[in-house]
Amino acid sequence: MAAFVPPSRLQALKQLQCSIFQTSYNPQSLRTGAKYLRARLRGPSMVSYYPAHFNIPTIIRKYPELEMVDEDEEERLQDVQDRKKRGKGAPKKAKTAADSRRLTKRR
Repeated sequence: MAAFVPPSRLQALKQLQCSIFQTSYNPQSLRTGAKYLRARLRGPSMVSYYPAHFNIPTIIRKYPELEMVDEDEEERLQDVQDRKKRGKGAPKKAKTAADSRRLTKRR
């Protein structure tokens, strides 16, 4: 014959068990998010899935003996040079305050 154990006694036992085994005591069964906090982090495995970032300018600077040419940079420099020839380039920087167009502009 099974002996009757009062619910308060079972609750105290459950609370003691949680403190011993370092689990969260949640008598109302509320959502705590503990499942997600206990789960393994996904970030490191996602980062290792993709290959390392390949940057040509960095490699060219690191190994100048390879004499590689960054075609995108060469094309950009050529475009800047062409724009300057047509008068569409960036304005020259002012050396002094008197050279500045912003100060000579009337308001």
